[in-house]
Amino acid sequence: MHVDSGEGRLRTEADEPGWEVDPDDDWGVAVVATVGRQLKLRREAVGMRAADFGIAVGYGEDMVYKIEGGKRIPQPEYLDRADEVLGAGGLLSAMKEDVRKVRYPKKVRELGKLESKAIEIGVYECNIIAGLLQTPEHARAVIGAAQPPYSPDDVERMVAARLARQSVFERDPAPSIHFVLEEAVLRRPIGGTMVKRQQLEHLREVAQRHNVVLQVMPMNCEVHSGLDGRVEVLKFPDGSAVGRSDGTFNGRPTSDPKQLRVLELRYGTIRAQALSPRESLAFIEQLLGET
Repeated sequence: MHVDSGEGRLRTEADEPGWEVDPDDDWGVAVVATVGRQLKLRREAVGMRAADFGIAVGYGEDMVYKIEGGKRIPQPEYLDRADEVLGAGGLLSAMKEDVRKVRYPKKVRELGKLESKAIEIGVYECNIIAGLLQTPEHARAVIGAAQPPYSPDDVERMVAARLARQSVFERDPAPSIHFVLEEAVLRRPIGGTMVKRQQLEHLREVAQRHNVVLQVMPMNCEVHSGLDGRVEVLKFPDGSAVGRSDGTFNGRPTSDPKQLRVLELRYGTIRAQALSPRESLAFIEQLLGET
């Protein structure tokens, strides 16, 4: 029986913060409602009461009803246990992938979807290391520093979402990906010395991929085109593109050709002002030697 370790009691909402359904996420609401309906139909088909089913999977009856009613996102372990108890032959367990995506914030899913289709990705970050480049430990430290603080469960949810986007590096054919990061950000010991070192080692590794170009904007560059904030430009196989910048067009994504030309000019100028890829890799090696 799946119960809380050492307590022997059934799990309730208090045990799983951060698994509520976002009512503004239409796709997520539909997925969770479909999964809940399938769980209910299969439970009723075998003639099992909600209370008995809850005991079998280690959850309280109220939680069973909320999951079946599409009000709560079921954990992967819940689906695995339900599949076993109800003899679903893997059909319920197979829903874990869609349910996993629902846990990711809507904005992160939308960004990940765009990145998964792009053939060219260009990112300049001024205050953080780009999310596509963060190690789990670095991401956890950055997200955990937010004020007001997120709950531990929400931190893990956001870390998982950020890391899931990094599957873009494994695509075949591989997209062309370019990053420009600020020197000051690389010097900041986010998470402590070991986390900083692991992050720098990861940057060194990623920078040596055949489809990745990484540049560093040195602090001795007095002014440059990225002082207004992050710039991101994504290009797609059909010739279309999407871009956004913190300091332009209210920071909203745009596909307007005139606005894209502004962002591309800005990003191209940033690349020209940064250290070359070879110099940037040497700089990361230097930081590693100092850490």
